[in-house]
Amino acid sequence: MRKCWSSSADTYRAESSCFQSALEPFLCGAAGILAERQVTTHWSARRLMQHYGAVVADARVVVDGNLISAAGVTAGLDASLVLASLLRGDAVAQEIQLSLEYAPNPIFNSGTPESAPAEVLESFWKKYEPIGTAREAEAIRYATDRSREQILPR
Repeated sequence: MRKCWSSSADTYRAESSCFQSALEPFLCGAAGILAERQVTTHWSARRLMQHYGAVVADARVVVDGNLISAAGVTAGLDASLVLASLLRGDAVAQEIQLSLEYAPNPIFNSGTPESAPAEVLESFWKKYEPIGTAREAEAIRYATDRSREQILPR
């Protein structure tokens, strides 16, 4: 599900901006929102964003105009604080962070493919493979359908 706001001057409001976290870019991509926009998503799905015309960034949070995207669940917290800062200022965002006691200090350093031990990454890919295959098929189908729509006269 995506949550939407609109921007006017320095303030975000409720119509034309989009906030997406983790794997919601598939929904935004299918809606045509990501074309030529810089986005991020969960590392396991970043390569698929090209099928939706997105420009992928290797980052936890990306703000591209009225589009805010986050790389995963915890990055969604970071993006939420970015949004709070845009809506109400840094002090409010910091107060929210304090109220949540959001001070990440992970027990393990396995939060990215680069930092995870090889056996953990291998185990992830084995479990993820059916989901990844289905997502890739959908992304390719979307890109193929879009190509046909652009070629065929209406």
